[in-house]
Amino acid sequence: MNMMYLLIIVAFLFSLWAQFRVKGTFNKWSQVANLSGMTGYDAARRMLDSNGLGDVPIEPVRGALTDHYDPIHRVVRLSEPVYYERSISAVSVACHEVGHAIQHKVHYPMLVLRHRMFPVVNFASGVAPFMLLAGFLFSSLNLIGLGIIFFSAAVAFQLVTLPVEFNASNRARQVMVEEGFIRNEEERGVAKVLNAAALTYVAAALVSVLELLRLIMVYNSNRD
Repeated sequence: MNMMYLLIIVAFLFSLWAQFRVKGTFNKWSQVANLSGMTGYDAARRMLDSNGLGDVPIEPVRGALTDHYDPIHRVVRLSEPVYYERSISAVSVACHEVGHAIQHKVHYPMLVLRHRMFPVVNFASGVAPFMLLAGFLFSSLNLIGLGIIFFSAAVAFQLVTLPVEFNASNRARQVMVEEGFIRNEEERGVAKVLNAAALTYVAAALVSVLELLRLIMVYNSNRD
């Protein structure tokens, strides 16, 4: 049991490091202008149009690293630094988000699964903490078990998110090279930005999996 707690702490520290790294990497490559001279908006618009998604709008949103694709309203939202800047970071993040829009268009299986899971996971992730807390307070294995089941849904959602994110980045890199958004010497910077972002999802999933295993071990030990 002590080893499990140690692993969770290590995973949590890894998660904090991953968040620190993505911010640092984004800021570093935000200072490097891309040779094409395109803003994040320009790159996203061209990538959408070349993939038959000319009807998908792009909107600027406040904040840093708040970029996302909204599948319900079918809109790409880019943080202001990404939307307006002409940096390696800007075009990398913008094209990654368009990668999600392309996934939506082609019905990428893992994205479809993720969308179908969302309503259930949204409910389960809200209920799980209360179930677990009540279970431990009242020493109720039934409540703890239910909490674990609900928490498992949230963990499954995070695991499904991993291939979705990696696939979006792969699509972005491919288009950026083929369409000439970046040159060969810029691929290293693009890879650094996208890999750093991917690490945050890996770290979050790792923490959740280890926490789930810990809860299962606690549950089993109380049954004995």
